[in-house]
Amino acid sequence: VETTLESLDGDSIKLTVAVDETEFEGAVDAAFKRIAREVRIPGFRPGKAPRKLLEARIGVVAGRQEALQEVLPDYYGKALAEYEVDAIDQPEIEITGGVEDGPLTFEAVVPIRPRANVAGHGSLRLEIEAIEASEDDVAEQLDTIRRQYASLVDVDRAATDGDQVTIDIEGTVDGEAVEGLTTSNYLYEVGAGAVVPEIDENLRGTSAGDTLEFDAEHPDEEEDATLSFHIEVRSVQERVLPEADDAFAADASEFATIDELTADVRERITAMRRGQAGMMARDRAAQAVADLVDLDIPAALVESEIAGRINDMAMRMQSQGIDFAAYMEAMGQDLSTMRDT
Repeated sequence: VETTLESLDGDSIKLTVAVDETEFEGAVDAAFKRIAREVRIPGFRPGKAPRKLLEARIGVVAGRQEALQEVLPDYYGKALAEYEVDAIDQPEIEITGGVEDGPLTFEAVVPIRPRANVAGHGSLRLEIEAIEASEDDVAEQLDTIRRQYASLVDVDRAATDGDQVTIDIEGTVDGEAVEGLTTSNYLYEVGAGAVVPEIDENLRGTSAGDTLEFDAEHPDEEEDATLSFHIEVRSVQERVLPEADDAFAADASEFATIDELTADVRERITAMRRGQAGMMARDRAAQAVADLVDLDIPAALVESEIAGRINDMAMRMQSQGIDFAAYMEAMGQDLSTMRDT
């Protein structure tokens, strides 16, 4: 078998394959034997009719066509492997010889994965944040630890974001109490946005003893209802952080002094960043190179990726005992709509 490769314009190549007549003749002979098992000829048992008789009955071309269907995919596959062709779609194959007699020859135009030309990559420069922890980094982490040991102190002023307010809250819809929105002595952080934004908007600027009444949109988009709130503010407290001293360090860690705790925090931050630096450099280099690439992705490659992802999803569901067709039906989708999304 002789194979040649020719690069074509665009993202495709042409393989030309020539199969020796003697080799192909063996495939033709095997094809006639298969045909003999299917064709009934008086006086011969299935599979025993001689080739000459079959050629006279159905023609030589019929046997060669059968041989072509059998061996052409194998020869094509070997040609791909020989030249390590990264095919992304089915080829356009033209039989150029061997249909009626002689050696088999064919040409296959194959769409291949496009190769990106990256201009300017030699001048790329990447910036990675400093690995060593800065003073601000250390201070921020120490403040996080201090907040875990903070105490709440009553204040005689209006509530602001970050303050803790103790409230009695009643949330209703059409006069009916809503489960989870009606309770007493509830400690709530102003600005947390835990339920609906209107709660924070109304709590800002309030003081102990204030009573609030307001409406808000229901947080569940499927609920076509308005929430009505009645809130009584019992107290306003602020979070007071402990001093960053030796006593705090001994209470919050295994260290006896704040200097030791600070050094440990610095080392931990630096070690974490050192571990992340390699991954960050790789990701940023990949993005920087990708930004230099001007490439039109072939439709066949996109379709192949979509099909692969859908197949992977179906296999994962099957492994979990979920019927993929039933899942799509429940989601109101079919393969066509899934591919579009």
